[in-house]
Amino acid sequence: MSDAETLRIYDDKAADYEARNRTYLAEDPRLQEFIAACPTMGRVLDLGCGPGTSAAVMSAAGLQADAMDASTEMVMLANALEGVTAWQATFDEISGTATYDGIWANFSLLHAPRAALPGHLQAIKQSLRPGGAFYIALKLGKGEARDALGRLYTYYEEDELKDLLTTAGFTVLDCASGKSEGLDGTMARWISVACHG
Repeated sequence: MSDAETLRIYDDKAADYEARNRTYLAEDPRLQEFIAACPTMGRVLDLGCGPGTSAAVMSAAGLQADAMDASTEMVMLANALEGVTAWQATFDEISGTATYDGIWANFSLLHAPRAALPGHLQAIKQSLRPGGAFYIALKLGKGEARDALGRLYTYYEEDELKDLLTTAGFTVLDCASGKSEGLDGTMARWISVACHG
C-alpha cells in the first residue's frame, strides 16, 4: 500500500483498530482454518498485519508468526504482542522463496492498486513453500473508492478474484462470504478465499 492518506488514517486509528479486532479474532473460524492448514511450528506471515492481533493468535497456537504492515503505528502495536515479530514494509517488498508455510492476507491487499495485485500474488506464491496455505479476504464490489474515513479500497467480485488467484498458480479450496461493519461504521460485503500454493 502506498496511498499516503490511507496510511495516515491507519496510523491515527491504530488503537481503535486494535481494540476492535482484539475480541473476535481468537474465535474467527477462517483464522482457525488457516492455523489448522499450517504444520505444527510452521512459519507464517500475517501480511498487512494491522495491530498484529491475528499473528498473536497464530503464535499462541504454536506457529512462528512474522507480521508486516506499512503503518508505523500498527507495527509498533504488533511488536508489543507476545510471539509476534513485526516489521514495516509495503506489499511491493514481499520477497523470499519457499519461506512460509502459510500467508494470511486478511483485508489487507484490498488497499493495493488493481494493477499491482497480480504481481503481489506472484510474490506471495513464490514466498510460500510448496502446498503452503494462503488465505485472502477482500471487500466485494467493483472499482476503487474511499470509505467514510478516507481509506482507499480496490474492490473485486468473486469470479475476478478466483481468476487472479488461479492465474498466479494457486489452487482455490473454498470461499466464505458475508457482510459486516467496518471501522468506518458502514456495512460492507466481503469474501474470504482459502488456497494452497
